[in-house]
Amino acid sequence: MVRDITYVDSPDGITPAMLADFFDGWPAPPSPETHLRILRGSAHVILAIDPSAGRVVGFVNAISDGVISASLPLLEVLPAYRRLGIGRELIMRMLHKLEDHYMIDLVCDPELVPFYERLGFARGRAMMQRNYARQSGQPKPAGGAERS
Repeated sequence: MVRDITYVDSPDGITPAMLADFFDGWPAPPSPETHLRILRGSAHVILAIDPSAGRVVGFVNAISDGVISASLPLLEVLPAYRRLGIGRELIMRMLHKLEDHYMIDLVCDPELVPFYERLGFARGRAMMQRNYARQSGQPKPAGGAERS
């Protein structure tokens, strides 16, 4: 099924059409256009591309102060490309890119903890706040009123 996957560290040349079908299971997923904005606004990105399909099939991004800390907010591989080592490769490439940082943090669902432990991450404690009304990445409507 998977031919050769190409890994790149820039969203240059990526179009919204190449980012379809990500954010699997999200009730209000970001659009491909918003996804591209996320990638462009990140300190670092690694993209897995299937050249024969002409699309991105996986990605990881990092936000960072550029000195000692970085956070990995998003890692996703399209369902048809999972369990092929793409997610592992994305994380390993990102960790290499961030090797000079003191702390590299992420928050994940409990079922993903073993995956990250195999890649050298340790369990810790985290606090988080989620504003689900902003999950799609769309700005608040003018005047502050929410649309239903």
